[in-house]
Amino acid sequence: MSERKPTAAVLEARKAFKPAAAPRNDYEKAQSAFDQNRERLKAERLAREAAVRESKQPKKLA
Repeated sequence: MSERKPTAAVLEARKAFKPAAAPRNDYEKAQSAFDQNRERLKAERLAREAAVRESKQPKKLA
């Protein structure tokens, strides 16, 4: 079974009538900001821990 390609008129109508994104409420905005901040802090903590691990390893003489 072959699938038909949409006509130019159908494609144009899809462009004109895209569904609108639902407006975000205050809770969603706050939750998004919280998640982004948590991820940033996690990355900073992991970087600090890696730096401490690197500094504690014995230096190899070449």
